Amino acid sequence: MFLLKNFIIAFGYILDIGCNILWWTIVINSLISWVNPDPYNPIVTFLRRITEPILTPIRKILPFPLKMPVDFSPLVAILLIMFLQRFIGMTLLHIVYKLS
Repeated sequence: MFLLKNFIIAFGYILDIGCNILWWTIVINSLISWVNPDPYNPIVTFLRRITEPILTPIRKILPFPLKMPVDFSPLVAILLIMFLQRFIGMTLLHIVYKLS
């Protein structure tokens, strides 16, 4: 039983690290977008390739007024990531405590 508990704890830890990396990637992509970067820069290309699959569906759902200059999809994505990180983390901890 201790192997299953250790596996769940390790999975939760890796999931937490992955959420943190995704969170920082969205933040860095949003900050870089303020300075109008070179679209052919490999770092900018990498950041856009990672974040666009997350941000595009959120942009489709958010009700934007016609000429809104601010994109709130990174904020919504970060809030969703934080919610999922806490929800899944607490759920995994609860499962581990039940296995004890």
